[in-house]
Amino acid sequence: MLNFLGKRILQLIPTLFFVSILIFSLQHLLPGDPALVMAGEERDPAVIEQIRQQYRLDRPIPVQYFYWVKGVLSGDFGESLRVKAPVLSLIGQKLPVTMQLASMAIVIAFLIGIPAGIISAVKKGSAWDYGANLFALWGISTPNFWLGIMLIFLFSIELGWLPASGFVPLSENWRANLASTIMPAFVLGNAIAAILMRHTRSAMLQVLESDYVRTARAKGLSERSVILKLLSGAVLTEQIFSIPGFGKLIVDAVFNRDYAVVQGVVLVTATIYIALNLIADIAYILVNPRLRA
Repeated sequence: MLNFLGKRILQLIPTLFFVSILIFSLQHLLPGDPALVMAGEERDPAVIEQIRQQYRLDRPIPVQYFYWVKGVLSGDFGESLRVKAPVLSLIGQKLPVTMQLASMAIVIAFLIGIPAGIISAVKKGSAWDYGANLFALWGISTPNFWLGIMLIFLFSIELGWLPASGFVPLSENWRANLASTIMPAFVLGNAIAAILMRHTRSAMLQVLESDYVRTARAKGLSERSVILKLLSGAVLTEQIFSIPGFGKLIVDAVFNRDYAVVQGVVLVTATIYIALNLIADIAYILVNPRLRA
């Protein structure tokens, strides 16, 4: 176990190194000059030159990359060219918003996808099954931006029940926070619910057709008891709704040519993704004795 963990952690180093090079290189391929954006409409040559020197934009790209990596390793992700704030501070402000939105989306997906998958499997071949599969097809095929716009039109413009955009922190007003996040969370959870429904249906059908379930039925156990026993053992959206999370932060940064913010957000996102994959691998080993062997 320790050997596996050590090998995986060592693999993270070249992976993150490659990701950092990719992030830095692609960002500099974007057209335009961030110094011109920062200089404003007058674009005084002296101001432009000062900006280039201050942010080392006049240095060769390898030199800029060296200073950026050096700062990242010391916890300094640079400063936003637009809002004049440390990138790490911006990430700390926006990440909790995105994590709340993602958590709500997962809860919505579980509340919709798992029951739909169970009903579809238990009622295989019935109208319930066809309806659940139609829902799954709709959820996978519907673009998030279109669904978001339709929800805004219905619940904000027509009914006036929910705000069309904006975000209220949970610490300020939990009701307003829920009202401002429920629609974007549903948009995100919708596609996840569709995929979850298909996986749940497939797993339930496989279990329901297994030998020990047929034996339980043959011994007189009711269908309802069989299902309950099985269940008891079962272990671009932010931009549309103006939710100030990671998504909106990076979209705004790209449009504003804010190099430091784009690089910092993408690097943190890649690191989180790699870390979650490592945690998933460790979890597989812990729950599966054969993998430990």
